[in-house]
Amino acid sequence: MSESEYKFRIAQSLIGRGKVSRRDFIHLGLAAGLTVAASDQIFVTVARAQPQQGGFAKLGMAHGATTDSIDPAGYPDTFTQTAFSGAMSNGLTEVDAKGDIQPDLAEGFESSNAAKTWVFKLRKGVTFHNGKNVTAEDVVTSMRYHMGTSTKSAAKSLLESVSDIKADGPETVVFTLSSGNADFPYIMSDYHFVIMPSVDGKADWASGTRTGAFVLENFQPGVSAKLKRNPNYFKNGKPYLDEVEFIAITDLAARMAALSTGEVDYIGRADLKTLGMLKRNPKIEIIEVTGYGHYTLPMNVTMAPFDNPDVRMAMKWAINRQEIADKIFLGHATVANDDPIAPAIKFYKNPEPQHRFDPEKARHYLKKAGMEKLKVDLSVADAAFAGAVDAAALIRETAAQCGIDVNVVREAEDAYWDNIWLKKPWCASYWSGRATADWMFTQAFAAESTWNESFWKNPRFNELLVQARAETDEAKRAAMYGEMQQLTHDDGGSIVLVFNNFVSAKSKKLGHGDVAPNWENDGLKMAERWWMAEA
Repeated sequence: MSESEYKFRIAQSLIGRGKVSRRDFIHLGLAAGLTVAASDQIFVTVARAQPQQGGFAKLGMAHGATTDSIDPAGYPDTFTQTAFSGAMSNGLTEVDAKGDIQPDLAEGFESSNAAKTWVFKLRKGVTFHNGKNVTAEDVVTSMRYHMGTSTKSAAKSLLESVSDIKADGPETVVFTLSSGNADFPYIMSDYHFVIMPSVDGKADWASGTRTGAFVLENFQPGVSAKLKRNPNYFKNGKPYLDEVEFIAITDLAARMAALSTGEVDYIGRADLKTLGMLKRNPKIEIIEVTGYGHYTLPMNVTMAPFDNPDVRMAMKWAINRQEIADKIFLGHATVANDDPIAPAIKFYKNPEPQHRFDPEKARHYLKKAGMEKLKVDLSVADAAFAGAVDAAALIRETAAQCGIDVNVVREAEDAYWDNIWLKKPWCASYWSGRATADWMFTQAFAAESTWNESFWKNPRFNELLVQARAETDEAKRAAMYGEMQQLTHDDGGSIVLVFNNFVSAKSKKLGHGDVAPNWENDGLKMAERWWMAEA
């Protein structure tokens, strides 16, 4: 090996640490006998693959509204979830890129008493953004913020089984559950359960003081949130970025344009129709992850005509899901069957029969409900999911063949989650999914859940929900979850259209490792985990 070749190899190892410039590297490559193009390609490849410190990333989010808040009782969409939970905060646990649960603010956890008692040990020396040490009391008050009759938290149902929570010294938190739950550490990773400082015995959410990789600098609801690096972050070497700005770009075309022109470095929920055009841009990379996400059309079962289970069943047979998957999602989604549990999740069991477009069956159930014809409003906006408006148009066409007149109401994008979801009788919605069956069912289908989007209360389902999470026999547990999936399929008010892939796009200036499948935007942790690579 010549001296030039040796220096060139050494230079490659220094790229990721920012110790060699692109220009100097190319000169070394020329001396080693490579072309300018070959040297440049090696530099770019190595730079993207290795984390680098520094830089300012602008991230275009598919959501954002003037009603947004840093209050973790809400966080209804990817803007607040990614900026205020994933970047600004931490929970006790987190889900890694393989879908496994890992300690976060906790350094470890263990259970006893048939998974009714869970003990979490906190990491020592972790501080909030204001320098205050994180204690077990902070965890207790943070959790209690989501509990009790007065809480407005959307995650209240996830803690219904917690009968007691207490601090056992400054670094130990003990949860006592009314019934066993082997999945409890997963529940603790929910993006609502961020740890906040305790002030006068109450969780201080309003100050924005958290433990996360970034500190909030400026927040304009519906516009942007700008954050700067936390120099005292407890994860060694992270974050890599110095600054990050989350920009709300709810309009799909505007989002695509912002990436193409370099206004932002990343966009969530890329336009599937024009994805091919983005792929032809040498400066842009498409990221597609198969996760647990699904798109739904929840019917409020407490309101006519959806209070009639036969009407709900008629609607389920009046939709051509395969057509929607093919024409709207263009191969980036798979047909669902009114069951929110993704095939990749443990205890998944596809209910029978498969609901597909069948005018005869739709008319049968309509007649059974005492109706010859039916007219209903369907409220949609692409804020729910990209393609929701076009999907509604297809539903209107197929439903018309079943004697059902679907009036598609195109709603405003801004504040869709405040004004339409959980308000209108039938609308479009989405779920990022959850890593366990219990978690998904508890938050979206449990009788008293704040986010029970169809307001469905099935006694047998809710009985099984409590029994299944405490059952230690895997075969019995699988049977219970199988019956619950059948119940949502047969009686539930939520039409689950498709399981969608998470499709986003970024500038090749941004580098990253394996992308987590549990939430969008790399498990909401992209700001912490990604870096700015020279390109």
